[in-house]
Amino acid sequence: MQSNNVAATIRQTLASGREKTSPYVPVVKRYGRSTASWVFHYLMLFGLAFVFIYPMLYLISKSLMQPTDLSDASVQWIPKALNFSNFKYAWEALDYLPKFKNSIMTSLVPALVQIASCAFIGYGFARYRFPGYTLLLGFLLFTFLVPPQTIILPMYIFYSDLHWMNTYFPFVIPALFGHGLRGALFVMIFLQFFRGLPGQLEEAARIDGAGALRTFWSIMFPLARPAMLVVFLFSLVWHWNDTFEPSLFTTIADKFNLMQNLKVMDGQSQLELQNGTAAMTADLTGLVPTFANRVMAGSLLTILPMLILYLFTQRYFVESVERAGIAGE
Repeated sequence: MQSNNVAATIRQTLASGREKTSPYVPVVKRYGRSTASWVFHYLMLFGLAFVFIYPMLYLISKSLMQPTDLSDASVQWIPKALNFSNFKYAWEALDYLPKFKNSIMTSLVPALVQIASCAFIGYGFARYRFPGYTLLLGFLLFTFLVPPQTIILPMYIFYSDLHWMNTYFPFVIPALFGHGLRGALFVMIFLQFFRGLPGQLEEAARIDGAGALRTFWSIMFPLARPAMLVVFLFSLVWHWNDTFEPSLFTTIADKFNLMQNLKVMDGQSQLELQNGTAAMTADLTGLVPTFANRVMAGSLLTILPMLILYLFTQRYFVESVERAGIAGE
């Protein structure tokens, strides 16, 4: 009798276990929920992707069009014939290679300098407490909140007194001291990153006889590669796309970068249109200036270096953002 009771108990336990883990209704419900979330996820993804990709597709499409395609209502995206002469014209009008070199000097060099200077300052704020710490940190945040347009007049007078106009000094020297374009933001990125690193690393370095500077450059700075990559790409892209400060500090054509020359190219086209020397195409849609496709080609050539850089670094950039965020927790 006892063995029969034990066997019955075992059968009831197995039956209840099968009921709890039945692969039918619960699994169907879970599958339904995951399918709905999957559909919603990809709908949001495609929607956001369209918002960002649409201008790029429009730019490429218009840059490859013939002048007559611009005024033809039947041509929306695919031109009747590919017109690569627009890129040849834009290359020559932009004076591409000399202006590309100027863009490197006003964007790549400050970005590299900001990595070293902002990391050094961020490490000091993250690891040391010194007299005036709170005040200086408040000034740092203040420089981040103040728009550069509000202080551009004293900056212009100051750089003029130093005879820095039409040189690369207004872009490189501020970056050397952790300032420059978005410098305060980059200091905060490094500050948050270094705060997340364990203090045992510095204690071990001090035991080995390393000083503060040696500890930073030999141990802490190499560990900040994720933050360095984030700062480098942000700084490079923002300097590359900036036209406000270069238009103030460089006023001669020989010092113009690609973005400035693109504005010159567009302005010359507008002037030709006003003077009546620009070619026009007439159709049912009216008069359409034929230089629009050339300006689109010039815009594509201007942003092409950043697109190529992103294609090669986007994987490492995403990983660096994740690691920098984890280290800053």
